[in-house]
Amino acid sequence: MNTILRTTRPVTLVGGGPVLAEDLAWSISRAPCIAAADGGAETLVAAGYVPEAVIGDMDSLSEAALAKLPKEIVHYVDDQDSTDFEKCLSRITTPLIIGLGFLGGRLDHTMAALSTLARDRRRCILLGSSDVVFAAPALLRLDVAPGTRVSLFPMGPVAGRSQGLRWPIDGMRFDPGGRIGTSNEATGPVHLEAEGVIVLLPPSERDVAVDAFGTG
Repeated sequence: MNTILRTTRPVTLVGGGPVLAEDLAWSISRAPCIAAADGGAETLVAAGYVPEAVIGDMDSLSEAALAKLPKEIVHYVDDQDSTDFEKCLSRITTPLIIGLGFLGGRLDHTMAALSTLARDRRRCILLGSSDVVFAAPALLRLDVAPGTRVSLFPMGPVAGRSQGLRWPIDGMRFDPGGRIGTSNEATGPVHLEAEGVIVLLPPSERDVAVDAFGTG
């Protein structure tokens, strides 16, 4: 699969869902290379940004927005078996992606984005109005304060170990159709070994999430 955007800088990737202006400004400060998934270009154009690449099947990008974009940055990918988020992840090479506009809209779109996170395992953080979401790497440290919400949701059968959680996960078997780990909380910095779970933090911990991946 051909790489469309290759960069050593973290990438802000904007999808077609809701995006807060403050979140967009923060993301660009941490991930200054900007890209859009299809209709996410509408948000960027409206905010006065020109992305370095727009990737997707272009079924939700208006003609008005398209006319404001340089033709060479628009990359049409005719693949109806993948979402625009998947198309972007597989064609962007970067140390880290911060995704906006993939949470908080239609529930099926949100679920598809979480499924992609779990399968792809790239360094990607999704930011919405209620959560910061990412797939846990093999080893994870979160420098969060006591009382911080740390929810864990398994995307398949998984076990792990933890330090710094009010309810440790050692010895437990998680499964999306059985035991899950939502509404846990930190007692201090968290160390987690549970590859295969989705981690959900409050939006206030977005910098902690970026720092946990050692980049940005």
